[in-house]
Formats: sequence, structure tokens, C-alpha cells
Amino acid sequence: MSREIAILIDGGFLSKRLPKLISEPDKLTPFKTVGLIRWMCRRHIKALCGNDKNWHQHVYRIFYYDALPFEGQAQHPLSQKHLNFAKSDKAAFQNELLERLRKERNVALRLGHVSKLGGWAVSGDRTKKLLRAKPIFDALSALEPAEDGSLMIPAELAGQIKANEKHWTELEDWMVHLDLRQKGVDMRIGLDIASLTLKKLAKTIVLVAGDSDFVPAAKLARREGLQFILDPLWQSVSPDLFEHIDGLKSGLKKPGEANNAEGEAIAEENEDGEAG
Repeated sequence: MSREIAILIDGGFLSKRLPKLISEPDKLTPFKTVGLIRWMCRRHIKALCGNDKNWHQHVYRIFYYDALPFEGQAQHPLSQKHLNFAKSDKAAFQNELLERLRKERNVALRLGHVSKLGGWAVSGDRTKKLLRAKPIFDALSALEPAEDGSLMIPAELAGQIKANEKHWTELEDWMVHLDLRQKGVDMRIGLDIASLTLKKLAKTIVLVAGDSDFVPAAKLARREGLQFILDPLWQSVSPDLFEHIDGLKSGLKKPGEANNAEGEAIAEENEDGEAG
């Protein structure tokens, strides 16, 4: 039995890209996620081997890299609500997903951990908009109140306050997040690529990821004669990473094309014991 293909999946990257590749991301469940992962792997095997009949026979192992959910507690700076991250919907989703993957055929979990790097941060480009108000507050603090305590605000300054007011009044809880980062995941991916390469456990590596942190590992694999395929899930790839791969292939359908509901249906294979 030939098991020459290893598939390595960056779970953090997959979880960010997957909602952009399906038609109803709000209905994505751990069950459907596992089905899509299996379908993605199956399509890669078909692309490499010409067919997907008994596709598991070609798989050395499917490595899934992620981290257990953050289980700390904190108080939200806007609403002052007490947050228990261990009981959040996100934690429940992640725990169920990892538990389902543990039961999948040929799947090996490689788990790092989540650390709190700093305090709270504002999502997206809102930070820049909010900081524009600082000169306004500086100008206000420099104004001298009248004898009766009233404050005369110049028309120009009042206009600036009005223009920037919405950036603060429209700020909602979900726009502010705790600065959490995965630790140890990229290192585990690099070590496994090196181990697969030097021990000659596979002939082809398919990496589902999107950044260039894996360039040294990809170069090692190619120097040792392995074929290295990158699946960025239709995300653009940096030139320095593209230079050191043998092929670019996304296992899920392109955004805007027919959705990937077929992958969800493949999860039904679990019922007859053909998990994977």
C-alpha cells in the first residue's frame, strides 16, 4: 500500500479563510468543517494521483495544526461585562472541532497554545480613526472656561468634534478584542516538514497555509527531492514563498463559484465508518 502524500493544514489560517469560501458562513458547524476538510484533502489526492478511489491509501497522514481555545477571564472595557472565554461560543466550536478531528482516519492533531500578549485592541482600521480625536481633546483641554464655568468652543473645533463623533459613538463591543496570539503552531509545522523530509516518510507534501514563515522548511523539502504543493485557499501568495514551491493548488472551490456544500455532504461517510 502506497502512502506517499502528507497533508499539513494550518487550522488558524483555515478558520479565517473558510467563511469566505462558502455560501452560508453563519451556518458553518464543526461537523461541516470536518466535511470540508475531508473534501479538500480528497480533491488534492485526486489532483496528484488521477483519481480519488480509496484515496486514503495514498495518504501518509493528515496533520492539523491549531491551538486549544483561550480559557481566561476578563472584563470588557466598553460594556464592563465579565467575560469567561472558556464558556464562549468560539471555545465550544473549537473544542468540538478538535474532538471530531481526533476521531478522523489518518488525522494527527498538533496543538499549540493561545497566550494573551497585551490588553484590548480595536479591530481593523478603526484605531486610526479613533486616534484622530486626540488633537481635538488636546485643543479642548487648552481652552480657558469663562467665569461662570461655561466653555466657548470655536466653530472650527466644534466642526471637528462633530466630524469625529461617530467614530466613538458607533464603537461596539465586538469591535474591541483581547490581544490573543497562537504560540508553537508554526514551529510544529516546520518540525514536521523537516521530519517528513529527512526520514523520507512521504514523497509529496501539501501545505494548506498562507504566509511565508515556511520558506526554509519548503526549501529543505525540495532540496531533498520532495514535491512541495501549497494550498493558500485562493489567497494571494508572497513572491518569496511562491519561489520555493513546486505547485499552487487550492482544494476548495474559488469564492464566487459554486459553493463547497459537496464537502459538507462528505461528512456523511462517518456513518459507515469511513471517516477521514
